[in-house]
Amino acid sequence: MPEGDTLFRAATVLRRALLNKTVTQFDSSVDLVAGVASRHPIAGRTIHAVEARGKHLLIVFRDTQDTAAELIPTPEALKLALIRTDMILHTHLRMTGSWHIYRPGEAWRKPAHYAKVVVRTEDFVAPCFSAPVVELLTGRETARHPQLAALGPDAMTEAFDPAEARLRLRRHADVPLGVALMNQRLMSGVGNVYKSEVMFLQRLSPFVPLKALSDEQLDAVIALSHKLMRANETNGARVTNFSLNANERLWVYGRSGEPCRQCGSKIQMRRQGLDGRSTYYCPQCQNVASFAGNVTSSSAIEESIEETHEL
Repeated sequence: MPEGDTLFRAATVLRRALLNKTVTQFDSSVDLVAGVASRHPIAGRTIHAVEARGKHLLIVFRDTQDTAAELIPTPEALKLALIRTDMILHTHLRMTGSWHIYRPGEAWRKPAHYAKVVVRTEDFVAPCFSAPVVELLTGRETARHPQLAALGPDAMTEAFDPAEARLRLRRHADVPLGVALMNQRLMSGVGNVYKSEVMFLQRLSPFVPLKALSDEQLDAVIALSHKLMRANETNGARVTNFSLNANERLWVYGRSGEPCRQCGSKIQMRRQGLDGRSTYYCPQCQNVASFAGNVTSSSAIEESIEETHEL
C-alpha cells in the first residue's frame, strides 16, 4: 500500500501540472462518480487545490464565477479552506491504485479500461488507475467525511503536530507498537515500511504495548517517523539507511531471512493484527524475545485494526 510519502509526491506532481488550470473534460467509469458529475459538472471548473492527507489524495474543483460563495467549517485534519460550491475528488490508492500524468495524445502506460477517473486540461491528461476508492464529493460532504475528519496528525507534513500524535497514541495503551503505528486515526501517513524501519532504528520490539514505552521512547518514534518521511519527500526510491551503498536502502523491510546489517541475526517477518499486516524486525537488536509472546487484549487490537483498515 502506498505510504504518506508516495501520496505526497503524487500530489506534488499533479499540483505542478494541474493547479489553477481549467478542466476541459472529466470522465469516470465509477457509476456513482459519473452520476454526481452529471449533476455537478466538473468541466469548466478550475483546479483550486491538490493535496495529500495521510494516504488520501484530494483534488478541489472550484467554480471561479461563484465569487460570493461562503466558506464552510472544515475539520482540523483536512487543513483545507473549502466553499459551499466546491467539488472534491477523493481517491485512496490502497494496494492497486496509481495516478499518472500525460500530455494530450501521449500513449498511456496502462490500458484505458483500468482508468477509474480521468481529468483533462488543455495541457495535461491525468488518469487514476485501479483505485479502489474514488468519490466525488461536495464541499459539505468532504467536511463531514468520517474517514477524512478522523485522520490523525499527518507525519508527512511540515505542520505535523507530534504532541497531538503522542496524545492519541497514549489512548491505546494496550495496543502493540507495530499495530498502533498503522492506525491512521492516531498518526496518519505511516505504512508497513516506515513502521518496520522506525522500530528497528529505535531498537523497539513491534510487540511491546504502548503502555510499556516511556514518553521519551514514544516521542522518539514519532519524531523519527516524521523525519524519515520528510527526508523522502522527493525520493523516487524510499531510503531509511543513508549509506553509500544504493543496494542497502532499507534496514529490515522486505529482508526476511537476510542478515541484520547491525548484528548479523536473521531478519524475521511476522504478521500483526486482524488484517495481517507484515512487520519486519531483527529479533536480537529489537529484543523481541521479551514481548513476542505478549498477548494483547483482542478487543484493543480489533479496534485499532478496524480503524487502520477504514482509513
